[in-house]
Formats: sequence, C-alpha cells, structure tokens
Amino acid sequence: MRLNLVIELRDAPGQLVSVLEPLGSTGVNIVTVIHERDREYGPVVPVQLTVEGDRETLDAAIGRLQEQGVNIIEMDGAPLREKFTTILIGDIAEGDLQETVEAVNSVQGASVLDLSLRMSEGRSAARITFEAEHGSRDEVLRRINEAAMERNLLLVSEV
Repeated sequence: MRLNLVIELRDAPGQLVSVLEPLGSTGVNIVTVIHERDREYGPVVPVQLTVEGDRETLDAAIGRLQEQGVNIIEMDGAPLREKFTTILIGDIAEGDLQETVEAVNSVQGASVLDLSLRMSEGRSAARITFEAEHGSRDEVLRRINEAAMERNLLLVSEV
C-alpha cells in the first residue's frame, strides 16, 4: 500500500533528514522524495513523500510525523491544510496589523505564517500569508475582509 504525503519543513539544514530517519525507523519504505527549494515559499518548504507499507506501518509513520510536530498539508491528494496570501493596501498602522493577525488567529486551526510590510509616504502595503485547516479558508478570508473594511484598507486576496 502506498501513501502520498505533502509535508512542510522549515527551510534550514538537516530538516529533511530529521523527518526521513524517523519515518524509516517505523518500517515504511520511502519510495519518493521531492524537495523543491528553487521557489520561494517563505520560512517553510513543501516536501512530497511517497511511502509504502502495510496499513499499520503507515499509521505508525503518520503518528511519528505528528509526534514530531510535522505539518502534513496533504494526504493522498486530499488537502488537510491550505496556505493563501492576501495584500492590504492603505494607511496601515501597527495596530491594524496586530488586530488583523489576532482576528485570523482566533479562527480554529488558522494562523499567520508570514507578514511583510512596505511603507511609503501615506501608503503602505502588507503581504500576509495564512495557513488554515481545510474548510476554514472562507472564514479566514471573511475576517480579513472585515478587518480591512473597518480600517478602510483595500484587500487583494488570493495572490
């Protein structure tokens, strides 16, 4: 039996080995590893893994990944977590960003992964990357939209 996984790893030396060794120790056969670092993803890199074993062994492998705190974003083509990016444009104050982050983090299973801010005279742009459990994307976007409207900011979503 084969299982296809997409996981996220911090973009730092040794992260891939720290996942493969424990996986192998469960008895799964690691069939494929696709580790694409050429694109800029931010602080984490998606890694596609295909592992092979019986059901019990595969369950043990998944358990081992979860024990390590590895974020599994897709399993056999079904997304478990989604990432998306929005941009806020306008006269952005520090408090605006803090309140927007808090609004997103209050959604069960959602969090802000990355935030960058560019400022110029009278106008600013904030690029915010979020991660949410599959199915909660609409709620996250609704809260960001509300935050943008309250602060008179232009929201560009699905970047």
